[in-house]
Amino acid sequence: MARMTGRRALFAVPVLLAVTFGVFAIAAASPFDPVKAYAGTAGLTASQENLDQLRRNLGVDQPLAQRWWEWLTSAVTGDLGDSSTLRQPVADVIGERIGWSVLLAATAFLLAILVGTTLGVLAARRPGGWLDRAVTSLAYTLEAAPPFWIGLLAVWLFALKLGVLPSGGLTDTASSAVTAGQVASHLVLPAAVLAISQLPWFVLYVRQGVGDALGDDPVRGARARGLAERTVLLGHALRSGMLPVLTLIGSRVPELITGALMVETVFSWPGIAAATVSAATAVDFPLLAALTVLATAAVLLGNLLADLLYGLADPRVGFDG
Repeated sequence: MARMTGRRALFAVPVLLAVTFGVFAIAAASPFDPVKAYAGTAGLTASQENLDQLRRNLGVDQPLAQRWWEWLTSAVTGDLGDSSTLRQPVADVIGERIGWSVLLAATAFLLAILVGTTLGVLAARRPGGWLDRAVTSLAYTLEAAPPFWIGLLAVWLFALKLGVLPSGGLTDTASSAVTAGQVASHLVLPAAVLAISQLPWFVLYVRQGVGDALGDDPVRGARARGLAERTVLLGHALRSGMLPVLTLIGSRVPELITGALMVETVFSWPGIAAATVSAATAVDFPLLAALTVLATAAVLLGNLLADLLYGLADPRVGFDG
């Protein structure tokens, strides 16, 4: 396990280097001007001399490779630079927002796994039955639905029509303090919408895995020994059928990040979505590079976690292979 983790860590270094350089290259080719974005309306009346001075202050007058190298060497020492759009250190921008994004993503992912596993097992019990057809049809329908569309529909139904849940934000409008109760109530809709966007894959994978396991010899032998159907299903078929789901956990991380950004935007959740959009449109090099590295690291960690879980669940799989 330690050897595989070490190999993955070494592999992550060139990947992160390539990703950060790609971010700077794409930002340099972008039609958006970071100087005009930084100056705002004042840039419309500013002289060319002032704009050139601002360009030098922001460091965007330097060659692409030099900008990337200076940012990289500073980031290694812990200095991620300053955000030109949010006017504060990048580390502070991420520190203020990452916790809320992690809370949303973790809650939604756990909910998707629990509900998806339950529905998948129920559908696999009787393949071709009415419950199987209903669950799989729902899964395929949700698979084609964009998260922002589900979010807007949820706001219209539960916030505007029924009025049972808040439409967005972190706390109530009139509240000046952040309380656990308010955060929990405001978390329900965005977490549910993000979970629904991830749900179809877990349902279909569990259904297929458990359905295949029910036809294996060990499961048929358990039935022949007279074990209860509940014990056969949960103790034998589910254990074997969940192995493919472990690999799915890592592969869903990129989609989870993308979905979280859209859901945060719809529900005005104070995560990193607004910072990501601002960094992209304003070509905020330090913030854009830091957020991209963060997302890439999350994907790499997700893949590593999936491999570790698979190896722990199935002793036949070696960590050093």
